[in-house]
Amino acid sequence: MINLIWAAMIIIGIVYSIASGNIESLNTGILDSTKEAISLCITMLGIVSLWCGIMKIADKSGLMNKWTKLLSPVMKVLFPKLPADSKAYKYICTNIVANMIGLGWASTPPALKAMEELAKMNNNNIKASREMSIFLILNVSSLQLIPVSIIAYRAEYGATNPASIIIPGLIATSCSTLMAVLLCFLINKYSNKRTKRAAKNNDNNNDTNSMLKKNI
Repeated sequence: MINLIWAAMIIIGIVYSIASGNIESLNTGILDSTKEAISLCITMLGIVSLWCGIMKIADKSGLMNKWTKLLSPVMKVLFPKLPADSKAYKYICTNIVANMIGLGWASTPPALKAMEELAKMNNNNIKASREMSIFLILNVSSLQLIPVSIIAYRAEYGATNPASIIIPGLIATSCSTLMAVLLCFLINKYSNKRTKRAAKNNDNNNDTNSMLKKNI
């Protein structure tokens, strides 16, 4: 769907440029944007490579395990039915840590791995499980202590103080994460009530069936 939207935008832009007689501006824009895109990719490649290397060192040195233990109290509340020894648990923690230090690109691979493991636990059901929904909500809210990617973008585009985004970004992501956690609590609460209601109905049905068998 996104590919169709982008394709439609590009086609509409080209057709409008031709209709309005701005072919030269279109060619100039294409050349300038491609040059700018390559320059930005090179800049981001260095920054992301650096932090991905740091994350790899943290994983090999056991630091990721310590971060996982620090996050375990929150994880147990948000994912009460997720075993602590599952692969998804570690991937989720890695994703959260990567997002916290602002590595949106580096957080994508563990997020995909986490979803794969959660899908396996859900027996590859088309309908998302509660854990998958909660993880998606947390991933979208993305608490960031240091928005590395945004700082790099601002530096690339000539901002006088690229790091000035830290405080506003921290406030914004704190609010979004707080709302995400609240929503996760509501999902867990509703899911528990629904499970208890289903179990109660099942018990009532069993009692009814037992009474019918006795009467027969």
